[in-house]
Amino acid sequence: MNHHQLEKDIEHLEQVIARLSGTDRIPLSYWRGRVASVCGADLVPSQQQRVQRLSEALCALERRAKGSSACETVR
Repeated sequence: MNHHQLEKDIEHLEQVIARLSGTDRIPLSYWRGRVASVCGADLVPSQQQRVQRLSEALCALERRAKGSSACETVR
């Protein structure tokens, strides 16, 4: 994935995940997969931190939606 596309994907995920709830039409598992796909790319440290924050925010949503403490964070 090229640098510009990767940056656009991270920005898009930041915008979407900030507005998500557990009751949206698109399941949280879809967004988890999108975060995981970005995480698999060659990231600079600042991008790694942003993806980690996305993963943590998504984890919090998943916990609220499932009512449990189990969550898979991307590292």
